[in-house]
Amino acid sequence: MPPRGAPGIRGRLGELCYSSGLLHSLQRVRAWWQRDLRILAYHRVMPLPDPDTFGFDLELISTPPAEFREQMMRIRKYFRPMRLTDIVAALDAGEALPPDTVAVTFDDGYDDNYRIAAPILDEVGVPATFFVSTGHIDTGRPYAYDWLVHMILLTTAARLVLPELSIDVVLPPDRSARRRIAGNVLLRMKWLDAFAQSAMIERLEVEWDMPSATARPVDCRPMTWDQAREMEAAGFEFGSHGVHHRMLARLPREEMEREIRASKATLDRELRNPAVLMSYPVGGDRAYNDDVISATRHAGFQLACSYVCGTNAEPSENRYSLYRLPVESNMGPGWFAAMLALPQLMSYPTPAHQAAGPREQPCSP
Repeated sequence: MPPRGAPGIRGRLGELCYSSGLLHSLQRVRAWWQRDLRILAYHRVMPLPDPDTFGFDLELISTPPAEFREQMMRIRKYFRPMRLTDIVAALDAGEALPPDTVAVTFDDGYDDNYRIAAPILDEVGVPATFFVSTGHIDTGRPYAYDWLVHMILLTTAARLVLPELSIDVVLPPDRSARRRIAGNVLLRMKWLDAFAQSAMIERLEVEWDMPSATARPVDCRPMTWDQAREMEAAGFEFGSHGVHHRMLARLPREEMEREIRASKATLDRELRNPAVLMSYPVGGDRAYNDDVISATRHAGFQLACSYVCGTNAEPSENRYSLYRLPVESNMGPGWFAAMLALPQLMSYPTPAHQAAGPREQPCSP
């Protein structure tokens, strides 16, 4: 199983604040002088699998179901959960958001969002926005980054050779060691342009005879449009996460604009409510730029989220690059509660990336 403790000083301090019983009082004091918008970012909600047998990325599992229910109950009790479209309406009207406003969001569009997360949200009464990559819902094909990790974990090849990244390593039999290798590949490949990333993955699929085009893995698959329509009918809202989950700022401008427009057109066609919300795929500071923001606005989107960690003191000023607070599976209840109450102290920082290359992932501890 992945580590379940609260690692590092933030985790320990969060658990201490939580166990002291002072957290809610500190939150109320903070709300007097800071009314920043908190947006939580999730990916998958599912029981934590055995790392030795699970063939996909464990890092994308944000939390198991029981803990997710506790998190949503805390939000319902101590915060003001709001739909992002209601936040858009408030911004358009020039109205201040209520203190302790929290929005819950999900990226990618996994089917466990439908099977597990949505029923819990409905039960507790917390609204949420699901940002989906429309091309994957159209086809049912697994997400490219997921499939890359899957191939590295399961291939029978002796070596991983990626000249694009100057990587040539022996693939050990140990699954945890392969996970570390896969994590390094994911980090480094995001400095390639989006087409080069796709070409690298597709080359491995051919070399290792592990095609994603026909794969429909039960453990890692997107939701369907029927499921999305059912969720929308239950009151949940949807936004764009691109078509093919490609880093928009790493695409040629014409292709980037086409990706944004096509994702909106598909959402508008498949769902009842018009798509006005965007989450930039990958979402770190390399995934979007001024051109992407401009194209998003001109396509008709009215608000967009990044994956840069933080809260939004004046969301009207960065409504096309809103910061979010990622939820990770190693957050115990104390750390999660402290992150919500005191986000500047307890959330992950996002390092600024330099031209020389990444040393840390966005939103890493």
